[in-house]
Amino acid sequence: MYLKSALSAATALSLVAGAVMAGSHSTTITIATVNNGDMIRMQGYTDSFTEATGIGVEWVTLEENVLRQRVTTDITTKGGAFDIMTIGMYETPIWGANGWLVALDDLSAEYDVDDLLPAMAGGLSHDGTLYAAPFYGESSMIMYRTDLVEATGMSMPEAPTWTQVAELARAMTDKDNEIYGACLRGKAGWGEGGAFITAMSNSFGARWFDEDWNAQFDTQPWADTLNFYVDLMTDAGPPGYSTNGFNENLSLFQQGKCGMWIDATVAASFVTNPNDSTVADKVGFALAPDNGLGKRSNWLWAWALAIPAGTQKADAAKQFIEWATSKDYIELVAANEGWANVPPGARTSLYENPEYQKVPFAQMTLDSILSADPNDSTVEPSPYVGIQFAAIPEFAGIATEVSQEFSAVYAGQQSVEEALAKAQALTTDAMEAAGY
Repeated sequence: MYLKSALSAATALSLVAGAVMAGSHSTTITIATVNNGDMIRMQGYTDSFTEATGIGVEWVTLEENVLRQRVTTDITTKGGAFDIMTIGMYETPIWGANGWLVALDDLSAEYDVDDLLPAMAGGLSHDGTLYAAPFYGESSMIMYRTDLVEATGMSMPEAPTWTQVAELARAMTDKDNEIYGACLRGKAGWGEGGAFITAMSNSFGARWFDEDWNAQFDTQPWADTLNFYVDLMTDAGPPGYSTNGFNENLSLFQQGKCGMWIDATVAASFVTNPNDSTVADKVGFALAPDNGLGKRSNWLWAWALAIPAGTQKADAAKQFIEWATSKDYIELVAANEGWANVPPGARTSLYENPEYQKVPFAQMTLDSILSADPNDSTVEPSPYVGIQFAAIPEFAGIATEVSQEFSAVYAGQQSVEEALAKAQALTTDAMEAAGY
């Protein structure tokens, strides 16, 4: 869907299968990555890296939840399957502290580390040392159909409340014609539906833990969050939303079936691309909603490239990382596919570029990123760093289970009260077992 002329037909077929075979090269590196559009696009330009360096590349391209499981298993067991892993702001500081990643403290002067957005570099570092380079950075925001909003007689504020969003979503919904006002993640997984509902909960005054690391799912803000979400999705969401994540909602929006979609800012280039989106010329953007409590429901994330400490090909891996996350790579994509399609959110210079400033979603993306503070993400004080996650090793396992309980609510298999009681119990048990 995102492959351009840079790909041959044979290469496109191999990408669909999940890998680009490197052929015969003196050195070949294996990269695990997520099946998001920008990563698929990057694979299409790999030949230019190989031609310049002689380094071959094999790709293992996986759905988001599967990728997280595979790379976590590989690095914790020292499996050695990958020379580069696509990871994010949750894993990087923890794995860097554990000595599991190669420090990126000797990148070339031409690479210009200081050009990385401070929010991205900070979230991918431990004790001031960079351990992963951001391929793209993101927050989350509202993408909405301007024509459907106009038809309701209402308007979308630049910084709406959840009440305003819900009113608009219900007004836009026309289920007989498969138009759903709210396309929001419900898919189980700590980085899928779990990320969305956690970011949303911040704006309702909820938090995962109090300052003594006690689970907080038995509090009113969490009940308010989950009940509001379920009521909204029941009234204005698509059928089967309990299994919809980023890619599923992207497809729905591109088909013209969503009134609004609150998700990763990186999606803006895909919903406005006329080659892929049936509503490309009818998309507006707004900040993620709040509840008047001082916290918006947007997250902060980077999909980044890191080198596991066990690789025998660290030098070749570092060359690839410099290439894929460089200013030159951004220029390469812009020259071939236009500025709207370059990987966003990673470099200051991109947002200073007059050509990129013309992209309709550029400023809203930057505003969303800059408004997200992982050191102060909750209304009440919390002991953790992170917005849609808590940056502790135990979080991924706990949050995966919690998200499964929430998705069971969305699927009509249990009540909100039952899910929150289970979330409270399993989180409490896990934290006590971990010694908190």
